[in-house]
Amino acid sequence: MDVGFALPVSGSWATPGNVLEVARRAESLGYASLWTFQRLLVPVGRPTAAVYTSVLDPVVVLGHAAAVTERVRLGTAIVNVPYVAPAVLAKQLVTLDVLSSGRLDVGLGLGWSRPEFEATGAPFERRGARAEEYLACLRALWGPDPVAFSGRFYQVPPSVVAPKPVQRPGPPILLGGDAPRALERIGRFADGWISSSRADPAALRGPVDTVREAAVRAGRDPDRMRFVCRGVVRDVPRSGPLTGTLEEVRADLPRLAAQGVTEVFVDLNFDPSVGDPDADAAASMRRAHEVLEALAPR
Repeated sequence: MDVGFALPVSGSWATPGNVLEVARRAESLGYASLWTFQRLLVPVGRPTAAVYTSVLDPVVVLGHAAAVTERVRLGTAIVNVPYVAPAVLAKQLVTLDVLSSGRLDVGLGLGWSRPEFEATGAPFERRGARAEEYLACLRALWGPDPVAFSGRFYQVPPSVVAPKPVQRPGPPILLGGDAPRALERIGRFADGWISSSRADPAALRGPVDTVREAAVRAGRDPDRMRFVCRGVVRDVPRSGPLTGTLEEVRADLPRLAAQGVTEVFVDLNFDPSVGDPDADAAASMRRAHEVLEALAPR
């Protein structure tokens, strides 16, 4: 099982220098990947976790990290596809794939925050059907020229779309989601699954099996699917997997692999003592280096 690390994207520790520092250190320690997540806005007057209130753009952050790394892969976990047209996202992602020499993993989602849908002008209804067509459109845009796509929701007139991704036929596409229909969609259309920050690390076998079974029914090889766990590590007394001492957290990693997880990335952004805008940024970086050292791949 590969082990990755989430870059500083949420709260006070999400600074240009800290992004570069964590990216360099993670690569030097042998981590397989670096990850980001997306949050556009927080509606006034609605209870929202503090770690969502100040979040950097996921694609731009990965571009920043790509400039100071050479080996480690770069992943979005996740970007919500309804918020931007396929042609725009395809260009952003292919640019990142080119600038990173083919190290991009594309994690996408359907979105859940209605205020964000309102702010981007995206329809909330029929998100699943739109997402399936969106993936087909993305892959067409990354494919041979001339590109043309005609669907119910998205259109691309016959066009030359260049450059193409370094990775052919395109970067791996992984999807988030935990509802049965979402997991079945992943098995049919995507290259893998990314668990959410709310997922129970002790209960991943069910979703993994659902995706694998859907892949088999679709005539796809389930052993080629990737299963990525967002490892939300919190500095709290032991209350379940990925909590407690770092020795206890490290001992949890083989248990994730035993559930079929192919990669876990350690994410401190969802720890309020790190990802809160009012957190002590220097203390957050000390914690990050402590965790980086303790959980580094061996």
